[in-house]
Amino acid sequence: MSNVESLVGEWLPLPDVAELLDVSITKVHSLIDERALAALRVGERRIRSVPAAFIQDGQVVDSLRGTIVVLADAGYSDEDLIVWLFTADDSLRGRPIDALREGRKTEIRRRAQTLAW
Repeated sequence: MSNVESLVGEWLPLPDVAELLDVSITKVHSLIDERALAALRVGERRIRSVPAAFIQDGQVVDSLRGTIVVLADAGYSDEDLIVWLFTADDSLRGRPIDALREGRKTEIRRRAQTLAW
């Protein structure tokens, strides 16, 4: 298991994401292409999967897309941005993904924007 795999913990294969969101697998691919979600190939079989924490109450975490876009614009790969989102930060009292899930997007976006400098 790679560092990013263990850091995230729970991963969802794309068909499971489609089921949770009640959309087609094609729509899940579109969400990834549109940067609303980020996915990596994980596990022994290298199945393209999304961190389970990206889904909340049957929807993609509300402020995730903008944060992914900011991080991608700063030059972060999907793996880099997932690591950033899931790495605990003492000044946040947790991980950036947890703050996004709690609705604290402004604080996270501001931090993500500083990474571009």
